[in-house]
Amino acid sequence: MIPAGPRLARAESLMAEPNAMKDDQRGGLGNALRLLFGGRNNDRRAARGAVVLRVQPHDLVPGEAVRGHALLAGDYGFVGEILSAREAAPWADQSLGAAWFDALHGFSWLRDLRVIGTSAARTRACALVQDWIERSEDLPGSARAPAVTGARLAAWLVNHDFLLGAPTDSFAQLFHASLLSQAKQLARTARRGDHGADRFAALKGLIYCSVALPDGDHRLQQVLKALETELIEQVLPDGVHVSRSPSTQLAVLRDLIDLRATLIAAHQAPPVALQNSIDRLALMVRGFRHGDGGLALFNDSLEEEVWLVDRVLGLADAKGRPLSDARHGGFQRVQAGRTLVLMDAGVPPMHGLHGHAGTLSLEISVGKERLITNCGAWRGPDAQWAQALRASAAHSTLTVDDTNSAAVLDEGGIGVGPNRIDFNREEKEGAVWLDASHDGYVQPFGLMHTRRLYVAADGGDLRGEDRLTSLGGARRAGRSFAVRFHLHPDVRASLVQDGASVLLRLPSGVGWHLRAGGGSLDLAESVYAGKAGERRRTEQVFITGGIEPDETIIKWALRRIPKG
Repeated sequence: MIPAGPRLARAESLMAEPNAMKDDQRGGLGNALRLLFGGRNNDRRAARGAVVLRVQPHDLVPGEAVRGHALLAGDYGFVGEILSAREAAPWADQSLGAAWFDALHGFSWLRDLRVIGTSAARTRACALVQDWIERSEDLPGSARAPAVTGARLAAWLVNHDFLLGAPTDSFAQLFHASLLSQAKQLARTARRGDHGADRFAALKGLIYCSVALPDGDHRLQQVLKALETELIEQVLPDGVHVSRSPSTQLAVLRDLIDLRATLIAAHQAPPVALQNSIDRLALMVRGFRHGDGGLALFNDSLEEEVWLVDRVLGLADAKGRPLSDARHGGFQRVQAGRTLVLMDAGVPPMHGLHGHAGTLSLEISVGKERLITNCGAWRGPDAQWAQALRASAAHSTLTVDDTNSAAVLDEGGIGVGPNRIDFNREEKEGAVWLDASHDGYVQPFGLMHTRRLYVAADGGDLRGEDRLTSLGGARRAGRSFAVRFHLHPDVRASLVQDGASVLLRLPSGVGWHLRAGGGSLDLAESVYAGKAGERRRTEQVFITGGIEPDETIIKWALRRIPKG
């Protein structure tokens, strides 16, 4: 066994010390049950004081043994960041960022220890749980945030049989006292905080407690009503989550699928709103996928692991095709031959949600290969990188004077920006025309940005136009524009025809020509952060020029090069 540090070593030793718990900690279980469940008698307590679960919630995502062995070795790796802590668990360490910290305290990694299946893995898991409980009062408040608490309670209940496979009296009582105490606190705070996916994580933990712990039925109906309220508020009619983030959409769908399975196991009929939301969310997750199986990079999204997307969609079991025109959520999808175009044609997410200033940005893939992308998102501790990737310039869209089309706030939300998107879509004989405009540059510059796109039926011919129209009342002398097309790192680009066009070559060898008029065409460095903890160098095609007094028009075309 690895060196565990004094506290963890003590916790591991307690696994074999039946009388190690202080007397004043005994009996807390019954009091906690009465506080949480209104004083009802608990007649389903095991002989040694451990609660017998009425339902064992199931974890629908398997653990990974590689990550489990890393945890045994003291390597805490989440969201692409690894912290090696050989002596003591790094509960108070926030140096790797909020996402890493939340993952550590959410305990979903218990599944990775569980899948190893050894007594050493169980002992380590129990020791870490006990160590957390004993230190919990001294931890940063974010470790007890509603979403993190909900995730932790869900993970503890899912792994209940694993943790208590061979418990001592001391650990069983300490564990359940903490479980019930946290559930009581979560019942008061589950719907506090920012509107968004975190509320589903909190409600998931509370619903798991209600169906699994003794005498929880009277609380379950109340929590299910809260769940239905959130579903109505957060899942738009076309199935887009209000965050407008494919990654968040996947996380919400995963939580809802877990909830449905647990309610069915508890012989509780899932609310109709829950099933309807799963169906709609799943179709939009499918719509956000590129040909490589990963997700599009809009609004703080990553590609996500393809096997996970496959598994979640398989478990959702939603029938039907993804919407091409999801205008409630503000996304357009065009599939023409092997070419897929995804366009952000909606206002940024509301304040309090992690949004990007990427209005009217687009992504293009051909078959299983990504061609034009946005730059992605950052989950690590570097706040400057996180902010840079949220900027308009990190998206395949137009900027004015390198200014964001929406204010990117330090706390993650979006401030002043587009309030209105005018949009039109037309289709004829397989060809598609998209026409969208936003007012994000009206306030600072008196300019309206319009993007028009034509996609031929066979997907081999794309023609675009970006237009800046003066609304008067603002000085435009000396102003400039930049239209950017960020390339996937696997794409090779070269200027041809004396800089009049760019040749793009996919890994498969298929070539595309990108031509532009109304500005100067060039290549520059860019970055791709499509996977957690990873930044890859890449290139961007950009078109630059000055802004005219009345109207500025930039035209561009992307055409597949015929083989042979």
